[in-house]
Amino acid sequence: MAVWDDVVGQDRVTAQLAAAARDADALVTAEHAGAGAGARPGEQPEPSADRSGASQMTHAWLFTGPPGSGRSTAARAFAAALQCVSPDRALGGAPGCGFCDGCHTSLVGTHADVEIVRTDLLSIGVKETRDLVRRSSLSPAGGRWQVIVLEDADRLTEGAGNVLLKAVEEPAPRTVWLLCAPSVEDVLPTIRSRCRHLSLRTPPVSAVADVLVRRDGIEPAAADRAARATQGHIGRARRLATDERARARRAAVLTLPLRVDDIGGCLKAAQELIDAAGEDAKQVAEDVDTKETEELRAALGAAAGTGGRLPRGTAGAMKELQDKQKRRSTRTQRDSLDLALVDLTGFYRDVLALQMGASVPLANDEVRDSIHRIATASSPERTLRRIEAVIACREALDRNVAPLLAVEAMTAALRAG
Repeated sequence: MAVWDDVVGQDRVTAQLAAAARDADALVTAEHAGAGAGARPGEQPEPSADRSGASQMTHAWLFTGPPGSGRSTAARAFAAALQCVSPDRALGGAPGCGFCDGCHTSLVGTHADVEIVRTDLLSIGVKETRDLVRRSSLSPAGGRWQVIVLEDADRLTEGAGNVLLKAVEEPAPRTVWLLCAPSVEDVLPTIRSRCRHLSLRTPPVSAVADVLVRRDGIEPAAADRAARATQGHIGRARRLATDERARARRAAVLTLPLRVDDIGGCLKAAQELIDAAGEDAKQVAEDVDTKETEELRAALGAAAGTGGRLPRGTAGAMKELQDKQKRRSTRTQRDSLDLALVDLTGFYRDVLALQMGASVPLANDEVRDSIHRIATASSPERTLRRIEAVIACREALDRNVAPLLAVEAMTAALRAG
């Protein structure tokens, strides 16, 4: 299975990346041949390019696209293709076989020369970015390229972006930056102007269902329901198809439009959404925080057991970990709440489709009766205002408005219509 097989519904992007990987392979092969003939180490030949320039390798790439489009999957596949060591390349085969050691270790995240950077915090700071820049200056330890995949480039602080800019402006030989963000506007103009931009689209529902069946072994009917419910979001579709708790939470969200008949119902529904998001954050904390804390205590030489006393002078390290865990909990809660709001938007999208007589399949066919009830009791204008209320709530959360206040305002607006 080639590394591109999991890049769903992005034929144009995979064609560009495959062409660039071929050019990158030729670059390294020529450099090794030149070194064997007495060329100076690190001296690179000029990359070849076809008439369109699409196959020309470059040192910095920016992958953008809506959530669920597979930005990080495409970046990882490209990283694997860059590290491909398949012997078939010598016979004209394309890099990215998916089976060789370079491809496999890159895809599973264990390749020594592929750094996968993602954050479960609200932002990526200067310190973390400086560590990445230092790593980017190193030569590949054993692979063909030093590849850094930054999955959350949109979460770089302004200071961190300025640190990264220097590395992108003056790249080290055989170092490749792969940045992922929802849109080009989420990345500093000075950085994006130095990257080759690849724009991904939301994959078709049928393609997402197919990959769930092929790769995850999901039953075709369940895969189709999950893909349709998430409207092509690959990660959410997989979670919905495999996680009973996710299905239960989504079902609860889809009952909200029927529970905002009065102010009391609005306030209760808002509190339930906040509580559900908090429960998600608590589950993550239970899975991760205890393990992290015990590992740090052991590293600091604390006595065995959670009540063991920390050595003198180590309280600062423990406080730093606690602050990190608190920020992660905040992000988890916000992400869970945002996911609920996306599901709510999908509900009203179906309502609007019925009201306008659109010949499109419903994303939430399992609650067709509720959708029909809301559609017949209101007008398209009111539905649009309700969709705008959900979008306004998401924007308020992005501006750090207190979650409960933002959600209460939204549920009141849903009632008013």
